[in-house]
Amino acid sequence: MTVAVSPARLDSKAAPRVVVIGQESTGKSQIVTALAQKPAYVANFGGSTVSCDVYAGDAIDFVDTPGILVNSDSVTTQLALRELRDSDRVLIVIKATHIDESLHLLVPLAFGKRAVMAITFADKIADPARRARLIDELRDALGIDVFAVDGRRLNGRERNDILAALRNTTSMLIQGPPRKPIGWTVDARPTWLEHRLFGPLLAATLLIAPGVAAVTFANNFAEAVDPMVQAAVKPLTAAVEHWPPLLHAIFAGRYGLITMGPLMLIWAMPTVLLYAVGLGAYKASGLLDRLTAAMHPLTRPFGLSGRDVVRVLMGFGCNVPAVISTRGCSSCSRDTCISAIAFGSACSYQLGATLAVFAATGNEFLVAPYLAYLVVTTLVYVRLVSNPLGRSAQNGLTIRNDVFLEFPRPTAVWRECRLTIVHFLRRALPIFFVITLIASVLDWLGAIDWAGRVLSPLMTLFALPGDVAVPVLMASIRKDGIVLLASPDLAATMTAGQLLAAVYLAGVLLPCVVTFFTVVKERNFRFGAILIARQAAAALMFTALLAWSVRLIGL
Repeated sequence: MTVAVSPARLDSKAAPRVVVIGQESTGKSQIVTALAQKPAYVANFGGSTVSCDVYAGDAIDFVDTPGILVNSDSVTTQLALRELRDSDRVLIVIKATHIDESLHLLVPLAFGKRAVMAITFADKIADPARRARLIDELRDALGIDVFAVDGRRLNGRERNDILAALRNTTSMLIQGPPRKPIGWTVDARPTWLEHRLFGPLLAATLLIAPGVAAVTFANNFAEAVDPMVQAAVKPLTAAVEHWPPLLHAIFAGRYGLITMGPLMLIWAMPTVLLYAVGLGAYKASGLLDRLTAAMHPLTRPFGLSGRDVVRVLMGFGCNVPAVISTRGCSSCSRDTCISAIAFGSACSYQLGATLAVFAATGNEFLVAPYLAYLVVTTLVYVRLVSNPLGRSAQNGLTIRNDVFLEFPRPTAVWRECRLTIVHFLRRALPIFFVITLIASVLDWLGAIDWAGRVLSPLMTLFALPGDVAVPVLMASIRKDGIVLLASPDLAATMTAGQLLAAVYLAGVLLPCVVTFFTVVKERNFRFGAILIARQAAAALMFTALLAWSVRLIGL
């Protein structure tokens, strides 16, 4: 459940606020969920743009901050530290498998605050006597309450003990990490992903798999449901048939709410939901950290980290949550990652429309070369625009590559994918309706057809018919505009090679307006303007290369 944030609720003296900090994949959210026994809602703190999960318990408000990355300057890490700075009470969550490493990073951050520590994955310390000695050593060294728990299965007694310690206003102030190492490390079992040769290739395959599965299932679902949905909206279309021309255009025109709305519900939304669930399962199981670590050697020469690949792939569901997720990128790779998403992440609208065009024109065989060319040109593009610091050999991983793997539980999967779905519903849908309104008005005014006539001579640069200009223009506003290329009259004038070039140009010339607004909000207008200019230049160059190449080979 997602509700609005009440500042008074967060600042209430009747409900102390405890900030929860820890590295990624330590089980913070699982512990907080068990402690609060309440669903989370999304909040923004201190004017920040990052979302924190707030769990309003019966007597304590828990603020679950983003995972802190080692040696990272990401926006999420900075804002987690800012929230910690403004609080005097903290719950530190560390993993029993790498206690000394976590203590060295997190304890200095909580210096001088009233703190309680929870050690997760305590089940990895099989010897109960050894576990008890470790806890005693930590309590003596830190001077605070320390609890060893299995965060995935927090029992009632452990919950009550932790809550009592957090409510204790006389808790001792944490002074610093232990003077001598605790000396406990448990390494996870290696997998094929750590293999120097096969690891990156296996990781790439596994990362692509959820997207392929989501798109395939969602498109099959949409094809089956679309006739029923279209039949259901016919009465609505008929009901507005005699409305004033402008209102009719807004609701039932080529780009009207009734006309285009079903595309969002039956084409885009299923892909977003399924892909979010797939990545959520990967993350909840620990597999995602292993995959991104394995991918890093392949992506670093392009100015991206292995973690950034996941964000680019997320864009195949919806560009909006993918761009927002770049808050977790390093400053030297964030702009590159956003550029990769805007250029090469064929969102569910774009990919669904592309597949529909190829299928409607009898050119299904073009799907493979289209995707291959999109991937290759995206890599070339990001290599050209990337920050040299991101490509440096010194740009190492900010996460461990030996995370423990476990079977993902449904509650953990939902917790991981919830924010992606929330961002899609809160940002993409409202902007979709605004764009539909604007496009309908422009279409009613004849501005779109006029722009198409003005731009049609430019299509000769790519050996394309002039009528391709209108679908390209509409796809630059909304990616489902690519569907216009399937018009029988237009498709009949193009060869398979021309159709391939036209679909590619429509897909990558500009990011859609929804993506652009999101980029501007996340970064600034100047960056958005630069992104548009360089993406358009690259798209025109790559399209010209493709168009004239397929013409030379007679496709």
